[in-house]
Amino acid sequence: MPSGLRTAAGYTWRLVLLGVAAYLTVTVLARLELPVIAVFLALVITSVLRPLVDLLALALSRSLAVLLAFVLAVVVLGGVLTLVGTTVAGEWNGLGAELHGGLGRIDHWLTGAPFHLRSGTVTGLRAKIEEFVSSHRSALLSTAFNEASRAVDLLTALALAIFCSVFFLHSGDRMWCWAQRQLPARARPVCDRAGRAAWRAFAGYTRGVLIVAAANAVLVGIALAVLRVPLVLPLMVLEFVAALVPLVGSPIALAVAALVALAARGPVVALLVLTLIVVIGQIEGHLLHPLVLGWSVRIHPVVIALSVIGGAVLAGVLGAVVAVPVVSVAWAILGELRDHGRSPSDSAPAGDQPRARQDERRHPHQAEGGEHGR
Repeated sequence: MPSGLRTAAGYTWRLVLLGVAAYLTVTVLARLELPVIAVFLALVITSVLRPLVDLLALALSRSLAVLLAFVLAVVVLGGVLTLVGTTVAGEWNGLGAELHGGLGRIDHWLTGAPFHLRSGTVTGLRAKIEEFVSSHRSALLSTAFNEASRAVDLLTALALAIFCSVFFLHSGDRMWCWAQRQLPARARPVCDRAGRAAWRAFAGYTRGVLIVAAANAVLVGIALAVLRVPLVLPLMVLEFVAALVPLVGSPIALAVAALVALAARGPVVALLVLTLIVVIGQIEGHLLHPLVLGWSVRIHPVVIALSVIGGAVLAGVLGAVVAVPVVSVAWAILGELRDHGRSPSDSAPAGDQPRARQDERRHPHQAEGGEHGR
């Protein structure tokens, strides 16, 4: 049998085994969706609050530091949600009339060049939507009920995530040491390096993507305020949440902002908001991501795009959110094991090796004789 065929067969059956193992792992994780989501959220909460807890632990006990960090996080999150709700409630009455007039302006705009649609297109479309909703009311209510039960599952996962993150923040290092002691002694150093590299990549990505999302939200808020688009604060929150999905989320949120601008301010402002999609994308891709994430995660944009699309195909929105951190962690582990797996003689040039070792390679018999003569 040719040696090339034997080599190809060896690689093939190994790749098949890896594929089967990956498939079984994904199948098991899909069955355990609720605890998997909870652990992922717990790791996100831990990576965000860990610097604050470490800072507070310098003056307080670890338990009080964890408690105070959670209280501050709840206050900040509750304040943002309260501000958004107050803003929407305050602008709702005026916004309804403004959107109603905006639909008339859009209808008038579509009847002219270059569209030349018949008058009443937008109002007719709205009437058809209302007719569809009334005729499919039972199906929509059933879907809403299913989504409500899904929301209960998510709240359960969030409660479990907070419970786990408390212990991760309080005694995560001790938990990691205990997990290492369950492994064989020879495997502990390798697993320790791989685990710490994975955590650095995950925490760096999580903190970095939150910074990038916040920067995007601020830029969008400033632009929408200058263009006098209504619901600036809710659209900023939408941009922040959507930007957690790299490359895809931000354009979707800005498209929603463009629809609001089209209804409230007209087509010119909507086109300016659509232009903002390109500007924000360039700033995010060429400035924010290299500046914020470059030190912790080094993944090509093509890999990020393929990861997001693949995660969305496999697991929907949740898969799109977790795809990039999973790929980042896997790449960090591979890089750590690959770099530390090299011996110093493999990585150092010949001129940097100790001269005694070079002489030994040039004159092995003299080296042996010198060793015996000592």
